[in-house]
Amino acid sequence: MRDIIIEGPARTQGIIRPGGNKNAALPIIAAAMLTDEQVVLHNLPNILDADAMLNLARQIGASVTRSGTDVTIHAKNIEKSDLPRQLCASIRASILFGAPVTIRCGEATVGLPGGDFIGRRRLDSHYYGLNKLGISHKLSNGAVTFKQDKPLTGSDMFLDEASVTATEHILIAAVLAKGTTIIRNAAAEPHVQQLAEFLNKMGAQISGIDTNTYVIKGVEKLHGCEYELEADHIEVASFLCMAAATGGSVEFEGHIHPRHYWMTRRVFDKFNIHFKLSKGHISMAAGQHLKIKMDAGNAIPMISDGPWPQFPSDMMSCLIVAATQTKGTVLFFEKMFESRMYFVDRLIAMGANAIVCDPHRVVISGPAKLRALEMSSPDIRAGMALVLAATCAKGRSVIHNADMIFRGYENLMEKLQTLGVQAELI
Repeated sequence: MRDIIIEGPARTQGIIRPGGNKNAALPIIAAAMLTDEQVVLHNLPNILDADAMLNLARQIGASVTRSGTDVTIHAKNIEKSDLPRQLCASIRASILFGAPVTIRCGEATVGLPGGDFIGRRRLDSHYYGLNKLGISHKLSNGAVTFKQDKPLTGSDMFLDEASVTATEHILIAAVLAKGTTIIRNAAAEPHVQQLAEFLNKMGAQISGIDTNTYVIKGVEKLHGCEYELEADHIEVASFLCMAAATGGSVEFEGHIHPRHYWMTRRVFDKFNIHFKLSKGHISMAAGQHLKIKMDAGNAIPMISDGPWPQFPSDMMSCLIVAATQTKGTVLFFEKMFESRMYFVDRLIAMGANAIVCDPHRVVISGPAKLRALEMSSPDIRAGMALVLAATCAKGRSVIHNADMIFRGYENLMEKLQTLGVQAELI
């Protein structure tokens, strides 16, 4: 495992091109297994999680070639339906191979998925939705075996949670089910929308994109296609937090859709953080005067996350660090994952004024002068938050387990250096 060394404090300035959406790339790679024709993906991020999914595709017989962020996948022959357990355990999205490989081979065995340890992440909604379509499952020896005993048939279903990966898994299966499938209380995050758009380019008939109800009219066969992934809105928000917290500036250029940043802008407004937003471009000026805007009646505001279009859980960690550099007091309420807040202990050790109320809530009062610290990245988003904290802190910070961050952030070191951060990878 590699370490990142950061000499702070920094003041960011520069233009970067965000990578493709990580959470769209992973299900799209799995969905490419549905066709025996060639699929070409553009702006697929160069990150460890995408590499893991592409390796899984290769393991079962798909041809995969990469040139930078352009990737060609040709699953002409799926030769293996038993996916390597160790590789599955390295990434949560591996479970998404279950439905497409089952559809191609009649059954699939997938090792129970791994990924970030940010709390319990149920698979029940996956099993419920696939079972409604005609794919059964059986758990045994640390793996789940999916099996199709009869032709897939559309179904009207209601998810008990708006699970992103469950919605994606069911979409992947439903596009080839006979009849109509309706997924109610579905996840509608930008990455789920992109998966649906990708499937439609392959010949699927999905409507209700950008809503919580998807209607899928099954088709007999999907074909190859060419698709470009949008910029990762979580990465963009991370660097916006960094620029705001350090008093610097930043610009983004790329495949950026403004509608995916409306809630981010609304929440950032509570911190008096402002940025300009247009198609293909986002900019934040230097010298933001960070100050918490009190709620009506002079009440301390609360920042909480939730299913889209609410504020994303993946943005919470970096915004918490930005709050340490903001004048005023704010309560963060992490509703989705009970272990997301554990990294705040590192911030307290760095000098942050924080009170951890319970596993879901933390109060931050700022601004605080942070000091350098040697620490370890616990998960992708908390790891990036620690990078952000190190850019605010005085002195030499060391962040161990840096590969955890590289799972989700493309060319991180180059982007930090482009923004003027003294960062080194060892």
